[in-house]
Amino acid sequence: MNLSLTKKMDTRRAFLSRTACASMGVTGMVNALAQIRLMNLAVAADPPPGTDDYKALVCVFLGGGNDANNMLVPMGDPASDEARRDYEAARGNLVQPRAGLHSLNLPVAAPDVPTRAFQKYYGGAFPQMGIHPNARPLADMFNAGDLAFVTNVGTLVHPIASRADFINRTVPVPMGLFSHSDQQVQWQSSISDKPFSSGWGGRVADLINASYNQGGKISMSVAMTGLNSFQSGSGDGVEQYIIGQDGPVSLGSYGLNYKFAYNTPGDVTGGYINSALGRQLKAFEDIMRLTHDQLLEERYNEFVRQARNTEGVVAAGLAAAAATGVNFDSYFANAQTPLGNYLKMAARVIAGRAPLGNRRQVFFIYVSGFDNHSGMLAAHSGLMASVSQALLSFRNALKDPAINAFDKVVTFTASDFARTLLSNGSGSDHAWGSHSIIMGGGVKGRNLYGHYPALKLGDQPGSIDSHSGRGLLIPDVSVDQYAAVLANWFGVQSSAMDAILPNLPHFDNPLTTSTANLAMF
Repeated sequence: MNLSLTKKMDTRRAFLSRTACASMGVTGMVNALAQIRLMNLAVAADPPPGTDDYKALVCVFLGGGNDANNMLVPMGDPASDEARRDYEAARGNLVQPRAGLHSLNLPVAAPDVPTRAFQKYYGGAFPQMGIHPNARPLADMFNAGDLAFVTNVGTLVHPIASRADFINRTVPVPMGLFSHSDQQVQWQSSISDKPFSSGWGGRVADLINASYNQGGKISMSVAMTGLNSFQSGSGDGVEQYIIGQDGPVSLGSYGLNYKFAYNTPGDVTGGYINSALGRQLKAFEDIMRLTHDQLLEERYNEFVRQARNTEGVVAAGLAAAAATGVNFDSYFANAQTPLGNYLKMAARVIAGRAPLGNRRQVFFIYVSGFDNHSGMLAAHSGLMASVSQALLSFRNALKDPAINAFDKVVTFTASDFARTLLSNGSGSDHAWGSHSIIMGGGVKGRNLYGHYPALKLGDQPGSIDSHSGRGLLIPDVSVDQYAAVLANWFGVQSSAMDAILPNLPHFDNPLTTSTANLAMF
C-alpha cells in the first residue's frame, strides 16, 4: 500500500471515529463501540508483505494490594533527601534499610533528559531511588532500559488536587474506595463511578479485533487464570478463552492433552485408546458433531465444538513454539512459581503465534497473596522475588533470537491499591495510589513516569494523604490515563479513546499534553 493511500485511510478512520464518539451520549458506549468497530473494519488494511505487526498486552494483576512503597523506595541520605526522610518517618518498622536496596540509574543530568517524575513534589531535587532487596532483576532491567515504573497511579473519577478536596468531597470519588472487590473491578473496568459492565481490556478487544484479527483462529482475549473483569467485553464482542499453565483447559477426566483417551496425546487422528475413557470420549465427540433441531442444544454444541477446535489450534501453536528450538524450561528455571508458569505459557503462545493467526493478543494473569495485614516484611519479600524473577525470565525468553518478540509485547502490572505508609504493627492496610511496572514494546525504560508522591502523613504541609493520617495517598495519574497510553500503543485511535475510556475527558489527555508525564513510548 502506498504512503498517500495510507494517510487517506488514517484520516478517514479518524473522521469516522470522531463522528461516532460525538454521538455516544445518545447511543451509549456499547453502540459507539459497535459503530467505530465497523468503521475501523471498513478502512482496515493488511500489513505490507513480509512485515510482522503483531502486538500483545500482558496484564499481571497483583491481587490484594501490592506494597508498592516498599517495591520502589527512596534510598538517599535522610539528612539531605526529603523523600527518604519522609519514608523513614512514615514506615516505622516496615522500613527497608538503605544498604539492602538496589540502586536505580535515573536520568538526572545531560546527556540524558532528566526525569520529570519529581518536579511536582520535589522541585529541582532528584531523590535517589532503589528497588526492594529481593527484587534485583527489576533494578537490572530498569538500568538496562527495558523496564520503567508508573508512579502514584490509581482509580479516580476526576482529578483530586488536594487533601482538602478529598475531605470536603469537592469532586466525586470512586465507589467503594479501599475495598478489595470494588477496587479490583474498577482497575479492570476504568469506570470507577458506575457499577461494572465491562473491562477496558475487553472494550479494546471489541473495538479492534475485527480490524487486526480477521484471520485469527483463537480469541484475542486469553484469560490465563480464569474469567476476569478486565477482558469482559461490552456484549456481542470478543469472548475470553482460558489457557492455563499447561495449555488449553480440556474436558475433565481425560488427562493432559487427552492422554487417557487418545493413542497419541493431543492428536485425535491417532485414534482412541480401547478403554472406557477412550470409548466415552469418542461417543461424546460423535454427539458433538451432530446437528440439533432445538436451538439451545445446537448453540451448546456449537460452543463445545468451537472450544475443541480451538484446543487443536493452540496445540498447533505450542508445537510451533517447540519447533523454534527455544528451551522455555531453561529460561524459567528460576521462576517455577504460579506467575512464572503462566508467563512461560504466554511466552510459548507468543512464540507460536503464526498458526493462531492473530495480529493482536491480550493476556491476563492474576496473582494473589498481596493482602498482608500482618507479617508483611517476610511475605512481601517472597512476593517481590517471585514477581521480579518471573518478569526477568519472560523478558529473556521473548528476547531469544528465535522468538524476537520483546519489542512486540508490553507487560504491565496493576493492583487493587498500595498499602498504608503507616504500619499497623506487623503489616499495613488498604491505601490508594500505587506504583506499576511496565516493560517491553518500545517502552522508554530507565525512567519513572507519572509523579512520584510526597510521602507525608496527615496534614503536614505538602501532604496528599487523603484523610486518615496513615498514608493513603491520592493518585496523581488515573487508571484511565494509564490505560489510554497502553491502548494507543496497541492500536486504538486517539479519536476512539473516549469510547474505550469514557471518563478520560475528565483528565489531561496523556496523548496530547505533558502534564501527566506518561510519554512512555
